[in-house]
Amino acid sequence: MFGKVKKIFFTGIFGFLYISFIAQIVYILGWVPGFDTKLTYMGLIAFEWLALIAARYLSKRSSSSAQYNGYNGRRR
Repeated sequence: MFGKVKKIFFTGIFGFLYISFIAQIVYILGWVPGFDTKLTYMGLIAFEWLALIAARYLSKRSSSSAQYNGYNGRRR
């Protein structure tokens, strides 16, 4: 039961973060004045994207290790 709730919760959170990321790109490209400022903001967005990928990777890794916590990493 908790596994399903956790899966739905994290899928929703990561979906929201992806939508937020796209909205930030649209805002930067459309409404931020100056090319240098746009490049700076896009660089900051790149770091946010790397953090999002790392969080997604760690989330999947922790959920898969919780599944295989038996003897020598094998399921019993």
